[in-house]
Amino acid sequence: MAALRERLTVPVLAFGAIVMAVTQTVVVPLLPDLPRLTGASAGEVSWMVTATLLAGAVLTPVLGRAGDMYGKRRVLLIAFGLMTLGSLVCAVTSDIGILIAARALQGAAAAVVPLSISILRDELPPERTGSAVAMMSSTLGIGAALGLPLAALIVQYANWHVMFWATAALGALGLALASWAVRESPVREPGRFDTLGALGLAAGLVCLLLGVSQGGQWGWGSPRILGLFVACAVVLTLWWVQQRRAERPLVDLKLATRPRVALPHVAALLTGFAFYSNTLVTAQLVQAPEATGYGLGLSIVATGLCLLPGGVTMLLLSPVSARISTNRGPRVTLAIGAGVIALGYVLRIADSRDLWAIILGATVVSIGTTFAYSALPTLIIRAVPAGQTASANGVNVLMRTIGQAVCSAAVAAVLVHHTSLIGGAPVPTLHGYLLAFAMAGTVALVACAAALAIPADPASRDTERARDRTEVSRDEALEGA
Repeated sequence: MAALRERLTVPVLAFGAIVMAVTQTVVVPLLPDLPRLTGASAGEVSWMVTATLLAGAVLTPVLGRAGDMYGKRRVLLIAFGLMTLGSLVCAVTSDIGILIAARALQGAAAAVVPLSISILRDELPPERTGSAVAMMSSTLGIGAALGLPLAALIVQYANWHVMFWATAALGALGLALASWAVRESPVREPGRFDTLGALGLAAGLVCLLLGVSQGGQWGWGSPRILGLFVACAVVLTLWWVQQRRAERPLVDLKLATRPRVALPHVAALLTGFAFYSNTLVTAQLVQAPEATGYGLGLSIVATGLCLLPGGVTMLLLSPVSARISTNRGPRVTLAIGAGVIALGYVLRIADSRDLWAIILGATVVSIGTTFAYSALPTLIIRAVPAGQTASANGVNVLMRTIGQAVCSAAVAAVLVHHTSLIGGAPVPTLHGYLLAFAMAGTVALVACAAALAIPADPASRDTERARDRTEVSRDEALEGA
């Protein structure tokens, strides 16, 4: 039985990551109908997405640090429990205030991936860690790709509460499997939890992400948005000073500012931006009315199916990305991934009218994301002590989240400024979509440059030297023969 549990550790953790991605995605098809279903305004309904984003951004580094200190399995089960509880609450209410609070609970699921990656580092032999981490990263793509059509089908053919009953059942299954198959890691970093640092980071992130996510609705020059950005700058500056002085800080800034850690964080932010534009823009483009001259007028279900090949490709290519990281190093994998993302946007710019070309371009972006997302946690694992794996990967996931939030605001700003009237309603033009693709492709190229600037770790240099010696010995043997 113990051997069976050990073999199932990776699949169970991967399933949990898929459930997390599905849970975060399923509400998207429901947003247009929620004002009618809940009696709330469109602005209030948008908080069902914003609340999850804010809670996930705040809780990911906090729960990661708690996992390093108190036990990764224990905190992982707490994250699963909060996610499941949020789904159950959403399933039994139509009150918008309670729905928003429940979606905030579901945001805790964002910590599942960094905690799982840390468990894999502690529990698996080194030769299996790379492929397992790559699979864990790729499950985010397949989960997001499954979530959209699944939710659309449920919304179309059943009561909308059924969608949350389904995610609650998946969450409960993930919780049960994780409690059975995942062992508690013995690796701990003892000390007192930095409560002041956690509160300071939470306040700064809420100000930042609230300003970024609501800037389009409230006005970028409005006093509320400017006040949030000023408050963010002040709070995070004070938090930085406090973290430098704390004996056991929430985030080890001395470690985080080293090039081998800081540059992967920068690359995570840029890659998150570049990847999210693919999903965000594709979903809008293919649903645009045919009267625009470029839109395909697809349903939400068909839109989700357009993104499904990219998610499946991410899962299938995760072993390839792990092999590249093993042979050439994760920074090379990251650079290749960012370059492939940029290539995908070149294809999107070349043809965004034909469905096959749209699916091809979106899938190429997903392929690049597979390589990039699988390399990022490996880079972090090699650069930080074992006792800080969960918290460091939590910060890396946080940077991806910030990149996605900034991408959402940037894409919205571009599309708002490039519209035409179709049937009396403003609709983004094809030129606006192409500008969004060009922006995301440029960001991907910057991420590629950041990846190439990451210093090679000693393990990679030793591997390269061993490979060179093997090749030289083989050549000498052939010459002697």
